[in-house]
Amino acid sequence: MLRQLRIKWITWIDAVNLPATEIEEVLESFDFHELDIEACIESNQRARIDSYDKYMFVTLHFPKYNSLKKIYELNEFHIFLGKNFLITLRDFPGTHIDEIYEKYEKKWDDDEYDIDASSGLILYELIQEMLEKMFRVCSNVRKDIFSLEKQVFEKSSAPLVRNILIKKRNIIVLKHMFQPQMSVLIGLENHMKKLFDDEIEAYFEDLEDKLQKIITDILILEEQVESVEDAFKSMIDIQTNSIIKFLTIFSAFMLPLTAITSFYGMNISLPFQDTPYIAYASMCVSVAVLWVAFLYFQRRRKI
Repeated sequence: MLRQLRIKWITWIDAVNLPATEIEEVLESFDFHELDIEACIESNQRARIDSYDKYMFVTLHFPKYNSLKKIYELNEFHIFLGKNFLITLRDFPGTHIDEIYEKYEKKWDDDEYDIDASSGLILYELIQEMLEKMFRVCSNVRKDIFSLEKQVFEKSSAPLVRNILIKKRNIIVLKHMFQPQMSVLIGLENHMKKLFDDEIEAYFEDLEDKLQKIITDILILEEQVESVEDAFKSMIDIQTNSIIKFLTIFSAFMLPLTAITSFYGMNISLPFQDTPYIAYASMCVSVAVLWVAFLYFQRRRKI
């Protein structure tokens, strides 16, 4: 998808999931550095900001939830910002960006020529909206962790293990996605002075505060999901110990019987082999051994 909007002297070009050839066609009319153009074409770029005399190039990352796989995928935002243009290139469509685009488009169509906008303010709105979305993402992840924590103490199953691992993986993805972007936003705030007045700098300070809160929330979520995982492992260990204890007691009951039958199953003469009381004696020995094993485990529990 490729669209273009003219707002006063500002040109906003928004593109979603364009092939490399089309990206080059869009950017060739601008005097951008070739390395910046290559960065837009190659995937999995690091968060970065490059400042030039007439424009800035910024790469940011925001999550896109894959409802089928139940994981967060990397959604790269490549941004070219100049005094009279804004170019946004992204991997996935998003309703939040579309709403901002349609807002300016509607105002312009309604002949509201007194729109108070600049490319810097539009960029602020875009980043601000995506960070607000991240607060909701953190809230949803927190609810999922509380649900997992409840399930850990109610039941233990393979799907529960998978859900814990998926949540842990998603939190790690979010952590690696947003932590490097703090330095990018700090650099973006500093470079805004070159293109715009000092007033717009305050907007990007607000973005830094929001990003810092998001990073703090993600770190807290990481601790919470690790706590749930530790609790789950402890519950599994307790269940495993109970099963081993049961098997040990059962083996203690069967061991004397096994030993006696192995002896009396031989083709040799043994004491009391012709008396029927040997069976009762064997049972008594087994019960005695079982009782000793039970008392041993009871004593170990009190220690």
